[in-house]
Amino acid sequence: MDLRKLKTLIDLVAESGIAEIEVTEGEDKVRIVKNIPIAPAPIVAVPNAAAAAVPAAVLPVPAVSPAPAPTVIPEPPKGSVVKSPMVGTFYRSSSPGASPFVEIGQTVKPGDTLCIIEAMKLLNEIEAEVAGSIKECLVENGQPVEYGQPLFVIE
Repeated sequence: MDLRKLKTLIDLVAESGIAEIEVTEGEDKVRIVKNIPIAPAPIVAVPNAAAAAVPAAVLPVPAVSPAPAPTVIPEPPKGSVVKSPMVGTFYRSSSPGASPFVEIGQTVKPGDTLCIIEAMKLLNEIEAEVAGSIKECLVENGQPVEYGQPLFVIE
């Protein structure tokens, strides 16, 4: 396909309300797609190897990311939320075979150990700052945690 024809087709798509056009001429096949939200310039994709021999007419095809999924904002938990003071790995017990420091429904007082966060080969005990009962554990054992990530809810 001739470069002038490609330029004419590109201009036609750019100036009109057409979103997509596909033209087949012999063995050559050209598809031009206009994607307004991402790029105002027309996008030319040449799937046929014979048409790809004309590199000046082929525009780069930008990567199109899918639309983000709607985010669901969870309701904030009722009670006092214990947050991670560091980045590391969350452990509910002192060793793999040991029982957890706290269970759901257990009453705790300030200073009681709730869990351990391992950071750079150091084990850091996370203690309760308020008295109450453990309503919820928000992290799975062995899961990585971020700074400020909620770990427990104490009511």
